[in-house]
Amino acid sequence: MIFAKAISRFSLTMLIKKRTIASLAALPETHQMLHKTCRDFTDTELIPIAAKIDREHQYPAEQIAKIGDLGLMSIVLSEKYGGSGLDYLAYAIAMEEISRGSASIGVTMSIHNSLYLGLLEKYGNEQQKNTFIPGYTDGRKIGCFALSEPGNGSDAGAASTSATQKGDRWVLNGTKCWISGGYEAGTGIVFATTDKSLKHKGISAFIVPMNSNGLSRGKKEDKLGIRGTSTCQLIFEDCEIPKENILGEAGHGFKIAMQSLDAGRIGVAGQALGIAQASLECAAEYATKRIAFGKPISKLQLIQSKIADMSVRVESARLLTWRAAWLKDNKRPFTKEAAQAKLAASETATFCAHQCMQILGGMGYVSDMPAERYYREARITEIYEGTSEIQRLVIAGQIIKELAS
Repeated sequence: MIFAKAISRFSLTMLIKKRTIASLAALPETHQMLHKTCRDFTDTELIPIAAKIDREHQYPAEQIAKIGDLGLMSIVLSEKYGGSGLDYLAYAIAMEEISRGSASIGVTMSIHNSLYLGLLEKYGNEQQKNTFIPGYTDGRKIGCFALSEPGNGSDAGAASTSATQKGDRWVLNGTKCWISGGYEAGTGIVFATTDKSLKHKGISAFIVPMNSNGLSRGKKEDKLGIRGTSTCQLIFEDCEIPKENILGEAGHGFKIAMQSLDAGRIGVAGQALGIAQASLECAAEYATKRIAFGKPISKLQLIQSKIADMSVRVESARLLTWRAAWLKDNKRPFTKEAAQAKLAASETATFCAHQCMQILGGMGYVSDMPAERYYREARITEIYEGTSEIQRLVIAGQIIKELAS
């Protein structure tokens, strides 16, 4: 394509280096400095390799280790356990900037922080924390989260994977699916039914080393997006773990899972924001360079309208995400707000990626530009950690409860 050659100067490392978020000025200096650090790192380390890891389905171990060196792979973990000890607002800001460069790396960072380290710190006893946190704070090792199953979809309470106590061991049988980072993880938090008669109240959480006997991994899924991290099944066939590896109390697994997903949705909202912001930047930069009808297409009102709509939705979703993070940091209820943030940010990511492709036209449909990758990566943010439909149910349920009280 002749036009592809003309646009070759649009290397991924050159896309919009100068950007300001007006609302950042209202944040504490620590958060502003974190934003700049993450942005600079993303521009130099992640954007140049994002297309390659997506194309080759390659886990970027080196870059994730560097993120760990910045303290981002244990950003909300307390310093007592080797973490950075920052708050969820900082986490949301970092998630957006890292995901702006690579949504694959963003999801790895999100699951490890929210659904592995976060659960261990909140529900683990000291022995468990001292056993399963060291080595997992710097990105060299990561954890995974195993809740979904082939038949339960969004019904997290329908876990058919079982855990039976035999002497001083728990024996797990069943299959978990859609496990992000399943091939890379060293340890997983796994949910299994310990008392089927109690339904969702009979589910418990377990800490399972991935090298446990009786645990195997299924094939790596060939995914539409986030292809720089593996997704696979975990298959348990008389998998034995020590009885002290139960996380929290028996029967509290469903509660643990739901509370962890509230926090995880803040991370996914940050990831979606990163995709949306990247789409906005790509579209705006391209529009100023693409000449049509004798002038840059950024002068056309229809293009300006699209860019304005993208910007409004990004800023709105960002503030919802920051609000949910602020509520969590201040130990206030945030279930509804986390669902609102995740819903708004994920649908904004899809919207912005779509509009970006429209503005780029044919160039948006080929891999010379990152627009098509943004489009593919945005879709998963409306699905995992609760679909958009589930978020609407959560939001409505919380509002009805508030009005009835």
